[in-house]
Amino acid sequence: MDLKDNHINYIEFKAKDLEKTKEFYSKCFDWTFTDYGPTYISFSDSGLEGGFEKTENDIINGALIVLYHNDLKLIKSKIKAAGGKITKDIFSFPGGRRFHFIDPSENELAVWSDK
Repeated sequence: MDLKDNHINYIEFKAKDLEKTKEFYSKCFDWTFTDYGPTYISFSDSGLEGGFEKTENDIINGALIVLYHNDLKLIKSKIKAAGGKITKDIFSFPGGRRFHFIDPSENELAVWSDK
């Protein structure tokens, strides 16, 4: 996969039941899945890579758009300087690191890096 700074790279949804979610998207759209423990699955064969995170909370806005950037510290400082608010600081996960932010319109997005 050709990773490019500032491009939408991944989309993440919330899900109440990961097994039912996998069954639904497999049957309807032929997506394939990779399990990452009891609370996360990723999907492929959809046109854009993504995943589902298990939640017990009400799902109000279930999609998280994830951008890619090679330098998380640099893009985080640009986001803050432009008026964005960091909601989750940089953290590690299998495959890389990421952080979440809120833009001036109150949309939550994330930025990840494999570095």
